[in-house]
Amino acid sequence: MNQIVYKPIGYIQTPFQRPENMPIQPSATEGTTGKVVLYHDFTAGLKDLEGFSHAYLIYHLHLSKGFSLQVIPFLDKKPRGLFATRAPKRPNPIGISIVQIERIENNVIHISNIDMVNNTPLLDIKPFIPNFDNPEKVKTGWFANVSSNFPKQKSDNRFN
Repeated sequence: MNQIVYKPIGYIQTPFQRPENMPIQPSATEGTTGKVVLYHDFTAGLKDLEGFSHAYLIYHLHLSKGFSLQVIPFLDKKPRGLFATRAPKRPNPIGISIVQIERIENNVIHISNIDMVNNTPLLDIKPFIPNFDNPEKVKTGWFANVSSNFPKQKSDNRFN
């Protein structure tokens, strides 16, 4: 198999210096603000993004080391298959989050509802488009039985 190499297009600034005790998903971070700083070579790619309220950020989980194919997710007490979770330790440590775009100034996107560690390397940005991204018939597997307290759930050190 050929090697796949990605180069960051920028980085994400957040108030979270370590993975422990940070929100586990963007829906648990309402109002938490940060910045996406694109390297200047990529600034022209921001044209027309200001017309969108939300965007996907695709990023490298740079603090993640190793993985297990069975994990106990933050919101459960039972081992689950890695690919049925959003656990950060993965064979390819890639994260994805939907954030709210507050404003764009030159090469900086001011965002809210963030759930990643400070200085996370950014791989890509894609606009959130409800017509494409909200399927009608959705099943949520084991998560359907999880307590509604998940927005208050913070990370611990189980994936360090």
